[in-house]
Amino acid sequence: MLNTFVLGSTKVKMSPQQTEPGAPRNAEWVETRRAALQRYVNRTAQHPVLRVDLDFINFLESDQELPRAVNTATLSGAGVMRLFNKVGETVNKITYKMDESDPWFDEKITEVENLDANLQKLHSALKSLVNTRKELSALTGLVAKSAAMLSTCEEHTGLSRALSNLADVEEKIELLRSEQANSDFFIMAEFVKDYIDLFSAVKSVFHERVKVFQNWQHAQLQLSKRRENRGRYELANRTDKLEQAQQEVEEWQTKVQRCQQQFDDISTEIKKEMERFELNRIREFKINTMKYIEDQMAHQQQIISYWETFIPSAREIV
Repeated sequence: MLNTFVLGSTKVKMSPQQTEPGAPRNAEWVETRRAALQRYVNRTAQHPVLRVDLDFINFLESDQELPRAVNTATLSGAGVMRLFNKVGETVNKITYKMDESDPWFDEKITEVENLDANLQKLHSALKSLVNTRKELSALTGLVAKSAAMLSTCEEHTGLSRALSNLADVEEKIELLRSEQANSDFFIMAEFVKDYIDLFSAVKSVFHERVKVFQNWQHAQLQLSKRRENRGRYELANRTDKLEQAQQEVEEWQTKVQRCQQQFDDISTEIKKEMERFELNRIREFKINTMKYIEDQMAHQQQIISYWETFIPSAREIV
């Protein structure tokens, strides 16, 4: 269960072209995967339990090539089984309604659902912003090229110089717009996407608790049936069946106690993990938001400085 809070943070979808052997991977794709892996490793290293996990330590310290993942292909046997299991769990989530005795879980599930829905809207808006910035960067580059070409055929010396300087400024701003798009993408969009995946993992953890509750209820039902069987044997004076019936009752009593303990344990663990998760979420959102604002302010100040250097050449046009 502890792993689930972290493992959802770096799910990165690859297009079919990128997953084919020998397919080209551009620099942006590589950088996206690198940044995602770095965020995943950092989050894992911050977890008090996972940071000392031997698999994680070996992953960081091993000099050998990592083994290739198996059973991850879409049409592999394991992949098909995962698909069936996922469909079954989805149906179970829809059809089964747990009688919640702890209001904390009802409130927290509602909170998680609302945060997840709004984060998805924010992520969609950020993706549009990234695309718009990239388009703006490309258009700014076209302006720079057009101004440069115009300056070469302009006969007026002052105007030609100003157009040439304008081309230089627009070229610098083109690069700056591209940096802004990267800032939008890596600082905010990917960060928000991480938390969409994390909230998906959190919801899966809550569902694990429901499944443990179902196991507990099933054990109680079986215990009731075994007690009924024992009662019938006692009334019928079936001594040949009574000993076995008593053993079954004791066996299911043990299972009920174990399932109840598991339910209590997972409920306690979820509350503890959610408290840690919320503290980290608030801290990370604060850090990333401040970093994003500072980055945007620096870009705007740089743009202002570019235009300030252009003003004298524009004023010299006579």
